[in-house]
Amino acid sequence: MTDSDNDTKKPGLIAVIGSVISAAFGVQSSKNRERDFTHGRFRNYVITAIIFVGVFIATVYTIVQIVLK
Repeated sequence: MTDSDNDTKKPGLIAVIGSVISAAFGVQSSKNRERDFTHGRFRNYVITAIIFVGVFIATVYTIVQIVLK
């Protein structure tokens, strides 16, 4: 593989977000999982996952508060 092939396979921000959301709901494809483990940076996925969990909890909390009113 050349350097340009490696650059094109690195997941971008949208791909990282998509992978985190897919993994959270258990529907990520094996192709994307392989890409993530091969070319992705662990730090990017951890930061994205923490943000996702925070947004998810805030969303559930807000919905519960609206329903209880």
